[in-house]
Amino acid sequence: MKVIVSKSILELILTNTQSYIEKKDLSQITSHVLLQAENGTLRVKATDFEIGFSYLSSDINVSESGYATANGTKLLQIIKSFKEDDIILETITNYLYIKQNSSKFKLPMFNYLEFPSFPEIENRPKFDIDAESFLKAVKKITPAIDNNNPKFELNGALIDIKDNFINFAATDTRRLAIFKKEKETEQNFSLIIPKKAIIEFGKLSFKNIEIFYDENTLIAKSEDFIFFTKLINGKFPDYERIIPKEKHFRIQLNRDKMVESIKQIAIISNEIKISFKPKNIIFESLNDENIEAKTEIEFETGLEEEIDLSFNSRYMLDFLSSIEENSFVLGYNDANMPFTLEAKDFITIVMPIIK
Repeated sequence: MKVIVSKSILELILTNTQSYIEKKDLSQITSHVLLQAENGTLRVKATDFEIGFSYLSSDINVSESGYATANGTKLLQIIKSFKEDDIILETITNYLYIKQNSSKFKLPMFNYLEFPSFPEIENRPKFDIDAESFLKAVKKITPAIDNNNPKFELNGALIDIKDNFINFAATDTRRLAIFKKEKETEQNFSLIIPKKAIIEFGKLSFKNIEIFYDENTLIAKSEDFIFFTKLINGKFPDYERIIPKEKHFRIQLNRDKMVESIKQIAIISNEIKISFKPKNIIFESLNDENIEAKTEIEFETGLEEEIDLSFNSRYMLDFLSSIEENSFVLGYNDANMPFTLEAKDFITIVMPIIK
């Protein structure tokens, strides 16, 4: 294999592969990226078996077709050390040579035939959703995905397709985030995507995308890349049952005013108490130490009586940072019951702090 490629293109591709390679055990072929040059294109693959990424670039000069592998981290470090100019990648015996002007590096290769294969798209069912809606949905619910929960299904996000809606849901047991996208559907099915895959997918940029799946794997394909992830097997909680059917109070609030006040209190304590009065809102820290924070804003809540809420401020800030509207609705029943935060198609249900 011998190719000539610009530094900027190769650096961008290799940067995008870093989250998919094995960094702890360098003896594994999954610590390497696979490079495949043919027909005027260069395809770079990386996978840790659980998730995988493949990027195709045609902005290169292929002098000799072929395959190569190289440690993905080391290769990126070498490329970053070069100046903005073309780079030559060439395989000789069992080594990959990386050259630019008077600089030359040599990295050992594994047998490219041992590199893990990517799942095939053929004969897999497919569902259609525009790229913008998909990315927006996963970014909204990502903060609510749990970490290292013994119930593995909670360490991922649910995509639930039924009754002409695509529902995205995630929960860490203290809150539940749901984004609903109206979309004509032919059949009902659901998938649980691991949190790491959700985060990495959210970093990608694309205009169009096709999504294929089976019970074990999800594959996303755009013009330039293929992304895959293994799915989590398990039964996600019945999220629709958790949504309060009725709210005794519905308060329309201003996002910017709430964010500013909550962030002030969060300097002292993430646990916060908010008292909604008819003509003002009071924010107070909940902290056992001899330290406190308090602020208030004038605001017509429309209430005739005071209601109090205690909760983790991060849950509301995550919600408010992900909505586009400058107003949202807080639904409330009782200080000891879950309350809701709603903006268009996005809702978060939060468990209060009970003291």
